[in-house]
Amino acid sequence: MDKRLLSLGHGFSARALAARLVPEGWHIVGTTRSADKMDQIAATGVEPVQWPGTDLGALIAEFPNILVSAGPGPEGDPVLAELRDAFVAAASGMRWLGYLSTTGVYGDHQGDWVDEETPLTPATRRGQARVVAEAAWQSIPDLPVHIFRLAGIYGPGRGPFAKVRNGTARRIIKQGQVFSRIHVDDIAAGVALSLDAPNAGAIYNMCDDDPAPPEDVIGHAAALLGLPVPPEIAFEEADMTPMARSFYAESKRVRNDRIKSELGWSPLYPDYRSGLAAMLELGETEEP
Repeated sequence: MDKRLLSLGHGFSARALAARLVPEGWHIVGTTRSADKMDQIAATGVEPVQWPGTDLGALIAEFPNILVSAGPGPEGDPVLAELRDAFVAAASGMRWLGYLSTTGVYGDHQGDWVDEETPLTPATRRGQARVVAEAAWQSIPDLPVHIFRLAGIYGPGRGPFAKVRNGTARRIIKQGQVFSRIHVDDIAAGVALSLDAPNAGAIYNMCDDDPAPPEDVIGHAAALLGLPVPPEIAFEEADMTPMARSFYAESKRVRNDRIKSELGWSPLYPDYRSGLAAMLELGETEEP
């Protein structure tokens, strides 16, 4: 297998994948918008490229495997907006393209279960933008697209511990609210399995096995730290930003049966309790 990967939008999930692949001999090129992050990326064994600002056409033509982590903005998918022609030209010779999407494309199901066959009825602008972006990637002829719909991502440096420690964590209660989650290392494991066994057109939900109310996660994090459990605040009374409030517009439980059966994936952290315990054990509780 040709172990070359171009990572467009080399963020949290892509860095976890690189940490898995670089020791296996992969050559990874990762893009970043910020010149300040170039050295940080290089220190992980990934070749950094600043983009926008660099012509990526030659890399897209050369690299057989491409991961797209950059999310859509107000003007749509930023990668396709600038580079669609390059992908059209390279599609037939490409081995694998992974697109990191979100389970937000399913919208609100009032706590019921969804899977990859569930109609896409997003309830937020972010979810709507993801539906459009998924369709845009799928519309390019011969492009070997693999879509990963990710639940709420957490992991080292991205979790509830810092807020619990500094007293800003809140247990916001909305009747019937439930979320699915995924540890970033489990995302990396699933994407790596797909790289090993490409299946163009595949769509995979990625989440753990235990959807749970958000207040339960905050309470458990406090208990692990031996700190007081933050008091309950009714959703209707909570002072929240529009972005934070929008997360509560959707309640659903996400099934992960397909990626388990097709790729043999099994989450290392099947619930938030195991994931948080591992983070605390490693001492990775603060923002990097």
